[in-house]
Amino acid sequence: MNRPEHPEHHEHRHQVAVAGMLWIATVLTLGYATVEAGVGLWAGSLALVADAGHMVNDAGALALAAAAAWVAKRPASRVHSYGFGRAEFLAALVNSLGLLVLVAWIAVSAVQRLQDPQPVAGMAVSVTAALGLLINILVAWMLSRGASNLNTRAALLHVAGDLLGSVAALIAGVVVTFTGWTPIDPMLSLVIAALIVISSLRLLREALHGLMEGVPLNLSLEEIGKAIAAVPGIESVHDLHVWSVSPDKPMLSAHVLVKDLKRWDTVLSEAREMLHDRYGIAHVTLQPEPLQQVIRLIGRRDGSA
Repeated sequence: MNRPEHPEHHEHRHQVAVAGMLWIATVLTLGYATVEAGVGLWAGSLALVADAGHMVNDAGALALAAAAAWVAKRPASRVHSYGFGRAEFLAALVNSLGLLVLVAWIAVSAVQRLQDPQPVAGMAVSVTAALGLLINILVAWMLSRGASNLNTRAALLHVAGDLLGSVAALIAGVVVTFTGWTPIDPMLSLVIAALIVISSLRLLREALHGLMEGVPLNLSLEEIGKAIAAVPGIESVHDLHVWSVSPDKPMLSAHVLVKDLKRWDTVLSEAREMLHDRYGIAHVTLQPEPLQQVIRLIGRRDGSA
């Protein structure tokens, strides 16, 4: 008779499967980005080179998501008591800064091409962009199968944006092939550059916010404080801190004023369950402060005053 699988084993297998899928998607995206860049330089298509840059952006996002899935399996150590989740923020910071440099190059090159149009091999651009579009559709389909993970959903958004970039490059190739109007290529490359800027600035903001230990962007400190104070047995909350060591691992610490310290175990259990179910915060540290003790302390201060 088969024994039921332990939930932790199932979660481990799921993490391994997600990480493997993400690495496959990364290799596909980065590999075809190299092909696009090569054909784009050979065909004289800045739009194709720009789309290759956007695919590199996606590959970076996919690699970060894959790294996060791999890091999640690594336990904390005596040297790194929080684990290695912070490395994801550092990688995102480097990735976003590099992409902004790429955008600057695309923008300068596009302006130069508009002032001095260059010949473009439209058919080669069209075929390459069409194949790139198919690759993006395949990667998006793969990611949609494991989109329950926060990082996987973020990577899926990157790939969805790159679908638009591939469509823009395809349009440029078709227009050049049938009309010979080459300015469409640098014009659409600026559109693709704008897409890269939007995703890169968002990535940069999230990386800096995480490195500065800011409250996760999807959470509200005020709302969480009110939710904790509403737990039966808790009078008020102060010194509340919420931060994250990686995008999908928020943490919380706070001091809570409790009415009856004897019921603390029950109150703590209810607060932790609420924070986990409502906000996805599993790492919770709450320091209880008995209400009567605080009242006596305030009374002594008032008496001495």
